[in-house]
Amino acid sequence: MLSASLSGLGLGLSLIVAIGAQNLFVLRQGIRREHVLLVATICAVSDAVLIVAGMTGLGLVLQTLPWLVPAVRWAGAAFLLVYGLLAARRAWRPSGEALDARTAPERPAPARRAAIVLTCLALTWLNPHVYLDTVFLLGSIAATHGDDRGWFAVGAVTASVVWFFTLAFGARLLGRVLATPRAWRVLDGFVALVMILLAVSLVWP
Repeated sequence: MLSASLSGLGLGLSLIVAIGAQNLFVLRQGIRREHVLLVATICAVSDAVLIVAGMTGLGLVLQTLPWLVPAVRWAGAAFLLVYGLLAARRAWRPSGEALDARTAPERPAPARRAAIVLTCLALTWLNPHVYLDTVFLLGSIAATHGDDRGWFAVGAVTASVVWFFTLAFGARLLGRVLATPRAWRVLDGFVALVMILLAVSLVWP
């Protein structure tokens, strides 16, 4: 039981820590202190749902629908490309955005909540790598643990929860580093580059 849980925890962390579109979004929201708890919760719950689905055999179902993964891949690539271009526009033509760690708003305008939630869901559920990592890979390895596969899933889910909440709430420590509009231009430029490269990698042979 303990061995299966630790195996799930270690593999889950190794898969989720890599820089990706979802992590960059969580990082940016954490730095801006915008709906941090909501974003971290959506990411963690989504991962948990996919991990449990993979453990219960959803991967076998997806194998019977060969058109589904390519469809998600192209939809995800299109979304990442648009998101990357928007970040590039912010980097090229900044709006004077900066963050003062002493005066950053803890409760941003509610009007942005829907947009943030939809963006977070899209970056999570339109990313085919999420399915490959959680449903296929973690689901397949969980099956090798036999009756302890549930504990393997518990370890993997714990890894997601720990990572996303640490990333989201720990990001505010970068507030002083990003206290100038120039720093935000650099961050948005990096986000744009990563998003566009991820979009290309999804559809490039």
